[in-house]
Amino acid sequence: MDMNATTFWWVACGVLVAVELATGTFYLLMLALGAAAAAIAAHLGLGSSAQIVAAAVVGGAAVIAWHLRRPKSKPASRNADVNLDIGQSVQVTQWNPDGSTQVRYRGADWQARFIGNGTPEAGHHVIRAVEGSCLLLGH
Repeated sequence: MDMNATTFWWVACGVLVAVELATGTFYLLMLALGAAAAAIAAHLGLGSSAQIVAAAVVGGAAVIAWHLRRPKSKPASRNADVNLDIGQSVQVTQWNPDGSTQVRYRGADWQARFIGNGTPEAGHHVIRAVEGSCLLLGH
């Protein structure tokens, strides 16, 4: 079977989209845009070098643009999407002079540290992060 350049680029574009659907990485869609640009260059009668340059420039620019646009996620210790304890509230009865305390949370005693502004006071606090077995609390 003899495949011309246009068909090759459209097949490459389709393969990249299919692999993206299987893996869920959005970057492959950006590379598929590059393959589509190369297919359009082939439709316009440009040579193979121009097609490869079109694929590289469009695909590369799309990958860079997506990477810069993509929201940066918080580290897992501070990300409520990863750690469901973040955002939950605890009751603090007293603070140690060094800003640490022990709180009862989910039926167990936890070490906790104050990371908010000012002086820690007894009362209601919110879990802002978790470092190992230590809860980091704020207002």
